[in-house]
Amino acid sequence: MFFCPRLVRILSLKNSRCPQRFLCSSRHRLQGDSTSISPPSRDTPEFNIWALGKLPRQCPGCGAPSQIINKQGPGFYDLRRHAIRKYLGLTKSNSKRDYQDIVRIALQKSASLNLDPEAFGVPQTPHPVYDKEVVKCCRCRNLLNHRIGIPIEHPSIDSIRDTIDETSYKYNHIYHVIDAADFPMSVIPGLQSVLNIAPLRSKNRRAKTGKFYNNRITEISFVITRSDLLAPLKEQVDSMMPYLQLTLRDALGRSADGARLGNIHCVSVKRDWWTKELKENVWSRGGAGWMIGKLNVGKSKLFGSIFPKGRKFSVMDEEHLSSPTAKSSLQNLEGDVDENTNIKKDYRDENTKEVNEEVPDNIEQTPEKQISKNTNHQDSEISDMSVETFDPDSLLPPAPPELNYPTMPIVSDLPGTTASPIRLTFGNGKGELIDLPGLKRGDLDSHIKSEYQSTLVMTSRVEPIQDSIKPGQSLLLGGFIRITPTNPDITILAYAFTSIESHLTSTLKAIGTQTETRDSAVLNIALPGTGSKIASAGKFLLKWDVTKQRTGPVTARDAGRVNVEKLPYLVIATDILVEGCGWVELVAQVSKRNGDSIIKPLSLDSEDKEITQEVENQETGEVWPGVEVFTPHGKYISARRPMNAWSFISKKQGRIEARPRRPVAGHNKKKK
Repeated sequence: MFFCPRLVRILSLKNSRCPQRFLCSSRHRLQGDSTSISPPSRDTPEFNIWALGKLPRQCPGCGAPSQIINKQGPGFYDLRRHAIRKYLGLTKSNSKRDYQDIVRIALQKSASLNLDPEAFGVPQTPHPVYDKEVVKCCRCRNLLNHRIGIPIEHPSIDSIRDTIDETSYKYNHIYHVIDAADFPMSVIPGLQSVLNIAPLRSKNRRAKTGKFYNNRITEISFVITRSDLLAPLKEQVDSMMPYLQLTLRDALGRSADGARLGNIHCVSVKRDWWTKELKENVWSRGGAGWMIGKLNVGKSKLFGSIFPKGRKFSVMDEEHLSSPTAKSSLQNLEGDVDENTNIKKDYRDENTKEVNEEVPDNIEQTPEKQISKNTNHQDSEISDMSVETFDPDSLLPPAPPELNYPTMPIVSDLPGTTASPIRLTFGNGKGELIDLPGLKRGDLDSHIKSEYQSTLVMTSRVEPIQDSIKPGQSLLLGGFIRITPTNPDITILAYAFTSIESHLTSTLKAIGTQTETRDSAVLNIALPGTGSKIASAGKFLLKWDVTKQRTGPVTARDAGRVNVEKLPYLVIATDILVEGCGWVELVAQVSKRNGDSIIKPLSLDSEDKEITQEVENQETGEVWPGVEVFTPHGKYISARRPMNAWSFISKKQGRIEARPRRPVAGHNKKKK
């Protein structure tokens, strides 16, 4: 097993074949004969029917059903495009590889002449034949090349539930994709109860691992994407896992009380952090994996990174199995693998589908037959629409033929890129991964000018500057979001980890810029007329104690060693979240002498604990301290416990080295 790792993979594939055909059928990948029918004339109505039969049933980039009628809708294919005509086989191919294949076949037929193929500029071994890339629709092409597209209608959580109910898999796994930019605002509330997900496993060691609903089990994992936005190093992000678990527990509410929450993955496709481990989890689980999340949380990009590619059972594996050494090794390892693998045998049997084409006994074929078969293999990507009847009332489209390296969904910052579920099968029917359309996240982009809408998406990590919000000042974000302190006697430090530009100014000027009642040089990216829609999004307290994290060497064990309770002040903080754009870290320092009647003293183990006692200040009548946020319609804002992300990017004090030793040569000269 250790000398030939492929044997384990082949054995799992051999055991995963199910003699019973599943209810959901799939179209044949290969045709029975190699004869090709000439296309009808372009001027006839039969040409459109023929072309629609040759096109893929749904666009591999956005999942929309293929159509040739609505030019502005998703899934539209322009039959005049050169790429589509080439895909349909209407253009002649004069590639060098085709010429080499023709010469190689001719030389093999005349083997008695003993001619060297290299003398004709042809290598002896043919080039490997790769899967033909499926052409994308015009909407996907415009999104990739011109960043232009019309978003689709967003589905509801009830339609997502109905889509999952149509699957024929017994074992299902939900990957709840959460964006790290505004974590945890993109958490879908009540997802477990709506989708009948198995309850989260409690900390009790006798807790059950799963629960069946209607003879089906559905489990969940929380995947936090774009974790490179949180910290520059992978080790720093890993150190945040306790904080992420605690924050997610607060967002889930009572359903997560006492849960282990060991099913959290913090990944980054851009930096390739923990994507390989998540891909192996998808492969080992098998069954149906569902990518669920809100808009622009990175589902499609994560889908292309964790999909198990290149693991389809091939003819080469079958030929390798035919050797006596491999057969004896498989007989010896069959029992061991079934006992040691994490996937049970019945689990694989329930989640596998019947292979449409069995491997023939006679594997050796002539090169001309092999090339003809490969040409058929590519030209019949999705060819015969009569093989499988398409149900227009079904929410879950049929799965396309399985490929080793299929075309992945496109990645775009346009909200609503994925129009329909995209299903891709892996492992010769062992399981499949489904990318579902995103749920509605918010319409903040509807208040922004079109040329600035792309700046709302946080694509790279931000290193902010420290802004000191003094009494009488406010912080503007993009000219249309205003953060104003509620207490006139406290200075608040602000760190804007947002993709939109921040600006510190006086409160009067900030109100005039936001409401569009004053001519200002500060850039306001909101649409004209948004100023009349500005409303208060709420007052947020700085109610988490971060004294130990912000005092530095004063309380460090290897430095001052001062007890936190003996300090005459407290450092309190909170994070203000802007939906989809990032967060603003707010920190303030208050005196214990002035705050004894307002803030409850905390114990030694009070790291990042919430200050629950809220007493109004007798002078101002406000809860002290805090900020008030003003946004369009008073939406798109939330708050969380502080992440202390500034501590990862703040400049550390350089190492103080000792004074260098004086040269001995100068000392000897003085003696003379």
